[in-house]
Amino acid sequence: MHITFLTYLICCPLVFLAGLVDAIGGGGGLISLPAYLLAGLPAHYAIGTNKLSSCCGTTVATVRFIREGLVNWKLAIPSIVAAVIGSSIGARISLLIPEQVLVTILLVVLPVTAFIVLNRHIFHDNVEEAQTDTPKVYVTAILAALIIGFYDGFYGPGTGTFLIIAFTVFAKLGIKTANGQTKVINLTTNITSLVIFILHGQTVFLIGIPCAICNMIGNYIGAGLMMKNGMKIVRPSILVVLVLLAIKVVSEYIL
Repeated sequence: MHITFLTYLICCPLVFLAGLVDAIGGGGGLISLPAYLLAGLPAHYAIGTNKLSSCCGTTVATVRFIREGLVNWKLAIPSIVAAVIGSSIGARISLLIPEQVLVTILLVVLPVTAFIVLNRHIFHDNVEEAQTDTPKVYVTAILAALIIGFYDGFYGPGTGTFLIIAFTVFAKLGIKTANGQTKVINLTTNITSLVIFILHGQTVFLIGIPCAICNMIGNYIGAGLMMKNGMKIVRPSILVVLVLLAIKVVSEYIL
């Protein structure tokens, strides 16, 4: 695969932005994956390389959330197990799907994510946070990790957003706690699927490593913004992601 200066020029800034947005409210994959596709990487290589940069960036954000005490490990451990199972199955199925089908899925992800994010009654913060040790919260966390983990292994964009919604809507957790649990699950799904894509030779390290550094910087900055501003930054950031994705998809099909 031929990597040029233009490849870096397209990928690195967008993957940095993806890390920034992902740390704040999830959905960074809606920027980073299209960036790799826009740069000319085939779908499977784009997904595998995206997992590398996302994994590194999510690690930075996850560590920061852990230091802030926003991760409940009793809740996280069963979620991690479910996330490994779901993402490993999703990644293996993804490798069996033709490239054109994977690209087409991008068109489905956009309107679905847009509907969820723009619906204020679905996506919201909980001022009075529910307890994290109830059966309802555990069941929600495990099912979310399994189902959304499968999606992340298969494709990925919007995983963080979907996890946050699962925790805030169904488990009734506050946005900061939901973000902490989301990062642990998302990191697990990224690592699991990355290993599978690497074993199948679907990761381009030449572009993936510098993009990983950019993503880590974006995640570090974004995690700090999340702690200070919370929900005020989450929704606008995700909307920006959706606009960028729409421009990319429209331009691709028109041209």
